[in-house]
Amino acid sequence: MNSDTEENLSKAVLDSNILVSAIIYEGKPGTVLKLTLEKRFITITSRILLSELFEVLVKKFNFPDEKIKQIDKKLNKLFRLVSPKKRLAIVKDEADNRVLEAAVEGKCKYIVTGDKELLELIVYRDIKLVTADQFLKILEEN
Repeated sequence: MNSDTEENLSKAVLDSNILVSAIIYEGKPGTVLKLTLEKRFITITSRILLSELFEVLVKKFNFPDEKIKQIDKKLNKLFRLVSPKKRLAIVKDEADNRVLEAAVEGKCKYIVTGDKELLELIVYRDIKLVTADQFLKILEEN
């Protein structure tokens, strides 16, 4: 992909709840993840967000280490990793602040989440917080 094309793509953070839903249940979050494969947008994440994802997959869904390593390898190829330098304390849930930090650091246009507290923000520093359904509609329009 040339840089001209990439410059026109929106950047988004996919919250771990969206990734868990995509991996386990597919549905609309699964469609969002598939569009990442098709390079319809640039997905930004951080090491801490990936760690949260893997922790949920292991603790709640008993994913074996080998499966986690496979997912980690795929996501590291698909997603652009950022290392946020500024700590934020915008919402009560500390883990949700890490999502905001990654989006700010990655200069994202969107955060795709199912988290009600994050969605209540609607917009944070010009970053739109949307559900998977809303994000799919946005991508359809572009």
